Amino acid sequence: MREYGLYIDGTFSPAASGQTFDSVNPFNQSVVATLARAGSADADRAVRAARSAFDNGPWTKMSKEERSALLKAVADKITEKKALFETLEVEDSGGTIKKVKEDVYLSARAMSLFSKMALTDPLEQLDGVSRPGFSQNYLLREPVGVVAAVTPWNFPLKMAVWKLGPALAAGNTVVLKPSELAPCSAMELAQIFHDAGFPKGVVNIIPGFGEEAGAPLAAHPMVDKVTFTGSTAVGRKIMAAAAATLKKCTLECGGKSANIVLGDADLSIALDGALYAIFYHQGQCCEAGTRLFLPTAMHDDFVAKMVDKARRMKLGDPTDPATDIGPVISAKQRDTILRYIESGMKQGAMLATGGSAPKDPALAKGNFVEPTIFTGVRNDMTIAQEEIFGPVLSVIPYTDADDAVRQANASIYGLAAGVWSRDKEKAAAVARRLRAGTVWINEWHLMNEKAPFGGYKQSGVGREFGLEGLHEYSEAKHVHVDEAGLREKRPWYDTVIPKS
Repeated sequence: MREYGLYIDGTFSPAASGQTFDSVNPFNQSVVATLARAGSADADRAVRAARSAFDNGPWTKMSKEERSALLKAVADKITEKKALFETLEVEDSGGTIKKVKEDVYLSARAMSLFSKMALTDPLEQLDGVSRPGFSQNYLLREPVGVVAAVTPWNFPLKMAVWKLGPALAAGNTVVLKPSELAPCSAMELAQIFHDAGFPKGVVNIIPGFGEEAGAPLAAHPMVDKVTFTGSTAVGRKIMAAAAATLKKCTLECGGKSANIVLGDADLSIALDGALYAIFYHQGQCCEAGTRLFLPTAMHDDFVAKMVDKARRMKLGDPTDPATDIGPVISAKQRDTILRYIESGMKQGAMLATGGSAPKDPALAKGNFVEPTIFTGVRNDMTIAQEEIFGPVLSVIPYTDADDAVRQANASIYGLAAGVWSRDKEKAAAVARRLRAGTVWINEWHLMNEKAPFGGYKQSGVGREFGLEGLHEYSEAKHVHVDEAGLREKRPWYDTVIPKS
């Protein structure tokens, strides 16, 4: 069995309390690894190590080329150890082998891109700020300082890379707290950073529970920025904790994404796209297409075909390449999903398929929920308004595009959305009216590290990826350099200072 310590200041060590916890396989309940359980004392030690590394260590004195080379070494090592990461991602998070193979590849690709982004020139000339001969002006982007990163369990490796990569590329030091439900990939990543030769204290990774290790990071006075991916409820708590010292925050939170099928859509693509939008990774995606809006004329036929395909999805061992639907992360999460399903039925929604844990004895140990589709859903029902984070789809009819847009925007969330149509101009017109940070046209789930990702409304604050995401980890400094020279060329002084 694997064992992992805390990674702080370049060494692996036990928690100050001596406590440990187990990471459990959601398919068969076997123990994947035993890990040191970080507490507030460990969080403090990690932050102080990151602070010292930023203020006094060699990291901030390194050239951008040196930082880039270190990050590229990490990207290469992820590729080299892809078989290990694939195994850990399946065992730790319950992701199907089909999914995690892509996740590991994309994680290495993302870190490679972040290594290139580390070469971004931090200085930008500001033209036209003053008259020629009076001054030069430039914008200097400097690292924020110490970054506290808190990541979820649904994409353990990808989320760790998505936080660490841009933070380090911008020149910051980092303390990462992975989810206690799937921490193993992050700890293997710690070994990679260690072996790559990152200076002590630049990267610190402390597995543990939110209240014990995450909350102290968000409130720590030596932390300059918090970056978090998770639920909106926890995001609010982190933002409140960060407010005491006005920390910068990037928060990627919940979603209830609207998926709109227009009347002229290619149904063969839209049908599979709608299933992919909701049932990919058992619906455990913040931007999953959980609300499907269908024109009343096509509603019944579309739903019937979708139900037929959903019933043929294979639930099973996530290591089996034939498995379509794996377990959800925990028994607690499974029970939460089942309660939402019960509430949908109580509020009058009709269960078209699914709705329970499977009866197959071979799946009895796993945290499974059947792919579930509701019809007769009103947009104000609980299942249409709250993030369920499971394989539960709410199908909502609409009369025209205006009605679809109105209902789609009637949510506290605004992370993602989708539009399906043969007429791309018509789809684009609808997309522009949707209050969401990402809108796919005839597609879903595809993200790229070069394009910004984040949410409107209570789906988050700030953006990840692209230059926008890189800049979230920097402070902008305007530098004004005088070129006027002589006193008589500065008539504005006369507004305050008497002439001699």
